Amino acid sequence: MSKKIKWGIVGTGWISDQFVADLVHVTNGEGYAVGSRTIESATEFAAKHQMARAYGSYEELVQDSEVDAIYVGTPHPFHTENVLTALRAGKAVLCEKPFTVNSGELEELIGFAREHKLFLMEAMWTRFLPPIRQVREWIDAGRIGEVKLVKAEFGFRVEWNPEGRLLNPDLGGGALLDTGIYPVSFASMVFGPEPKHVWSTAHIGETGVDETFSILLDYGNGRTAMLNGAVRLGLTNEAYIHGTKGSIHIPSFLNSTSATLHVDGEEAQTFQDDRASTGYAFEAEEVGRCLNKGLLESSTISLDESLGIMKLMDQIRAQWGLRYPFE
Repeated sequence: MSKKIKWGIVGTGWISDQFVADLVHVTNGEGYAVGSRTIESATEFAAKHQMARAYGSYEELVQDSEVDAIYVGTPHPFHTENVLTALRAGKAVLCEKPFTVNSGELEELIGFAREHKLFLMEAMWTRFLPPIRQVREWIDAGRIGEVKLVKAEFGFRVEWNPEGRLLNPDLGGGALLDTGIYPVSFASMVFGPEPKHVWSTAHIGETGVDETFSILLDYGNGRTAMLNGAVRLGLTNEAYIHGTKGSIHIPSFLNSTSATLHVDGEEAQTFQDDRASTGYAFEAEEVGRCLNKGLLESSTISLDESLGIMKLMDQIRAQWGLRYPFE
């Protein structure tokens, strides 16, 4: 019989709130404890989600012997420190995307986790959504032939706030590390994380971070990906995959509830997901499955792939000359 994983939550912000709210839909896990920089915030969060324990520091949280897995929901400049705190306490960790700010940080985390045989995974929740699983099945079955082109974009227009997380270089702001992780990871899902050639352009705003970007990736043999992202421009947030025998369309691909298969000469086929959860439940379920099977990582989003994606994002930022003050 599978053990029900007791989750400890690092951070009480919006994404942590969304993740814990979805745990009620998880069969192999439950929200158990939360840690924050203040006991007041932790106590309020725990009461809202009916969690057993609240701690006024992350260090206290990870020392709780009842906690099986830690979810890190803090802003990405703090991921390395927060994940290491949990790993050093011997905990399994699910860390929000982007995993880290750069590949050097991620190499440190992966090295520690592998050396100490601890579970670690990037919380790329999109990969585990039923429509995206169906998309991968269609591709693997050859329904659209040989895949030649991926198009994906995610962008929104945030209100001007130079001190806010999205536009502040001291907080790792900018489109690539916030919205960009979605289309870049989506292309990696289809073609892998190591294109042969990378071209990109970005608009660097007055705060010094990328407000919009466009990326063209060449994987060889006529396979390309066209990706866009923005935090100061609304985009369609759609994804398309084109093959030699048809195509797949995923509206709002990052939190997709449907996907449509277009095979040449056949009627369109739509997969519709009427899930009750927002969608974060599926990644939590995967962590529980892996832990109950004694696995140290998930094959759906492996640590090597996460590292390849982060190296690619480093390369893209280097083309723009964008480095953060703390790097």
